[in-house]
Amino acid sequence: MPNYKYKTALLVDDNFIDNMINQKILNNSDFAEQIVVKQSCESAIQYLQELINLQEELPEIIFLDIRMPIKTGFDFLVEFQQLQSPAKDNVKIVMLSSSLDPSDHKKVTEFNNVTDFFGKPLTSDLLKDI
Repeated sequence: MPNYKYKTALLVDDNFIDNMINQKILNNSDFAEQIVVKQSCESAIQYLQELINLQEELPEIIFLDIRMPIKTGFDFLVEFQQLQSPAKDNVKIVMLSSSLDPSDHKKVTEFNNVTDFFGKPLTSDLLKDI
C-alpha cells in the first residue's frame, strides 16, 4: 500500500500535455492520494469555492502554472487570497513555469501561500523537497 505524502494535490495548468506529464510524475512518486486537474484559473477557483461551500477539505498542495490565457497564475493567487476559509492558510502553492522572467520570481514573494517556484517540467527529484 502506497505511503502518500499528501491526501489531495491540485494541478492548475492550461496545457493538457503538461498536466498529463505532471500527473504521471505525481502518481509515480506516490505524492498524493488524489490528484485533481483543472485547465484554467477560473475552474480551479470555482472548484475550491465549491469545496468551501460543502465544508470539504481543500487540497493540501496546489501546483500552479504562471502563464495561462484569460487569467494568469498571479490572478489565481489574488482570487485565492480572497476565498473565505481559514483552511486556505494551510495550503501550499508551488508555482510551475517555463518563464525565466526575474519579475515573476520576485512577484511570487508577495503571496504567503507560495512555498516554491520551479521550472517546468516537474520532476520526481523536485517532489522530494516539497
